[in-house]
Amino acid sequence: MVFAFIADLSTSAAILLIVSLAAICLFEAINGFHDTANAVATVIYTKTLPPNVAVVWSGIMNFLGVFFGGVVMAWILGFFSSSGDSHGGIAVAMGIVKLMPLNEMMASSLGETISLVLAVLFAAIAWNLGTWYYGIPCSSSHTLIGGLLGAGFAFSTVHASAKVNWGKASEIGSSLLISPLFGFSLAIMLMYLLRVFVKSKRIFKEPDPKKPPPFWIRAILVLTCTLVSFFHGSNDGQKGVGLLLVVMMAFLPTQYALDSRVSPAQLKDAATNIERALLQEAATAPNAGTLQAFAQEARDLSTTLDTLNSQSKTALLELRKGIQKLNGGLRGAIAGGVIADKATKETVRSQVKRLESSYEFAPTWMILMISICLGIGTMIGWKRIVVTIGEKIGKSHLTYAQGASAELCAAATIGVSTGLGLPVSTTHVLSSGIAGTMVAQGGIKNLQRGTIKNIILAWLLTLPVSFSLAFVLFFILRIII
Repeated sequence: MVFAFIADLSTSAAILLIVSLAAICLFEAINGFHDTANAVATVIYTKTLPPNVAVVWSGIMNFLGVFFGGVVMAWILGFFSSSGDSHGGIAVAMGIVKLMPLNEMMASSLGETISLVLAVLFAAIAWNLGTWYYGIPCSSSHTLIGGLLGAGFAFSTVHASAKVNWGKASEIGSSLLISPLFGFSLAIMLMYLLRVFVKSKRIFKEPDPKKPPPFWIRAILVLTCTLVSFFHGSNDGQKGVGLLLVVMMAFLPTQYALDSRVSPAQLKDAATNIERALLQEAATAPNAGTLQAFAQEARDLSTTLDTLNSQSKTALLELRKGIQKLNGGLRGAIAGGVIADKATKETVRSQVKRLESSYEFAPTWMILMISICLGIGTMIGWKRIVVTIGEKIGKSHLTYAQGASAELCAAATIGVSTGLGLPVSTTHVLSSGIAGTMVAQGGIKNLQRGTIKNIILAWLLTLPVSFSLAFVLFFILRIII
């Protein structure tokens, strides 16, 4: 457990670590109650479940989603694509980590690294609380990523060798942009399909406040609420795990730069297998020189592992960089056809995954900590956003069909995004889904323009505001700490 290592830190560093952990817990709790409405608004406003029952159930499913959601979706997608890379079910967390100039952070002073981490957290917490207070559905994902990019960019202005991963940022940005548009369109389509194939017209009418919904409707809505909650945990919970990993690598690089559960002997075995496979193909391949160069890199990695000092921060960071460099080169060689033999590809791919497991990992205690914070947060402070989702997006009352359609679209979008390792905005996907069902029900005039305007405005402002806040906070905290 993390607290066993506090004794290894100075008093000031230990205090900063506790502050950082508390800030992450607060961010995840806010994320929970800020985004709870996305799962429970439909079951509450269709009288399917009482509010307290809905919120507690959603909290439990969020908790379970952090633990199992990534693994479930990675397995499902891997079933259809044998080349899929699950990252042990924590691909979203790794996406967050990859946004940061992590190797340079771990090599720099603790004060600067913590200034970066706290700048991200304080900026995200401030914007999330502000939008929650005014009842505006706002994306915690946009907020967090804007903060990460802003603080990372500020850090890179001080350290020329540190670079923000703009390629990964662009990939995540595309996911955040496309997912609500997809949710909006899919919800409209699903509403039309329901009208064609479902004979019962009751699901398209406003719920009777004096009568409970039919059992089959209630079962469907509880199921969709469960799925949204579970996949919200699987996606948003992993963002907290990614943040927690960054903090622990900053404070305790010798413990968290590489996974202690993966021994040097295991890494050496993987590097040796790669070297042998490449040399075997090089014996008959026309591009033997390139393959031999990669084999030499694998041999150099084996040599490094033979003389590794696991207590040396510098040695561990150099080993981490070496593994990442080799893995990146080999993945590119496979994708570019440099490694052509099928058997060699399979060997190299499997051994690359073994090497990757040494630096793409999340200890169980981290996942448990984030699960608890997200689950508890889900059970409190939910009413402000629920009212907006349930009453203020459309002019008509939410129907059974609208609730089921919006949540089914949201669950599918979030689940697939989790499996692909892409952070996605639960808030934007669900609220755009609700908007889509309102359009399908009564046309564009069925939307409340004021609410839609505020949601879009928050959507447009979140990234630049959180980016700017984190950028400025980094330099302020750098002076203070």
